[in-house]
Amino acid sequence: MARREMDEETIRSALSALSDELGRQDVQGELCLLGGTTMVLAFHARQSTKDVDAIFHPAAVLREAAEAVRLLLDLPDHWLNDAAKGFVSHRHEVATYDLPQFPHLRIVAPVPEYLLAMKCMASRIGSAGDADDKADIRFLLDHLNVRSSTAALEIATKYYPPERVPIRAKYLIEEILAEIQ
Repeated sequence: MARREMDEETIRSALSALSDELGRQDVQGELCLLGGTTMVLAFHARQSTKDVDAIFHPAAVLREAAEAVRLLLDLPDHWLNDAAKGFVSHRHEVATYDLPQFPHLRIVAPVPEYLLAMKCMASRIGSAGDADDKADIRFLLDHLNVRSSTAALEIATKYYPPERVPIRAKYLIEEILAEIQ
């Protein structure tokens, strides 16, 4: 039975196995981690995530390699996916942090401001078992020392046109900041 949540150790093992699979094919890959995986690996802000959201290159080769790794390590279907690519900004700022690097796989992730902007764009508030961005936004606001919704939305509009930033982001940020204070 495939694991439901992926903790740091599981993610690192999966990425290492992915690099090994790419090495067998003599391919160099690159992943830009997004969302929860960045919160786990780059910021150590939470224990686990349900999958590895990323944008990756070469996409077709990495999808095939990810399927081989899924079978090898008994990972969830689509453990590596690019479902969040719709949140990628034209101002795509990334860093390597202390993310693991592998012989055939380079790993990067959004800078904190960009990740906050992405989380604001999603602004998901889930019930039990559903995706929820509230804790991640709270962490990033604190990490960036952002204390007003105006400042948070200014960050979001550095990466996305103001008309695309959902109004629910403003309300969610105001709710989080009220809880913090």
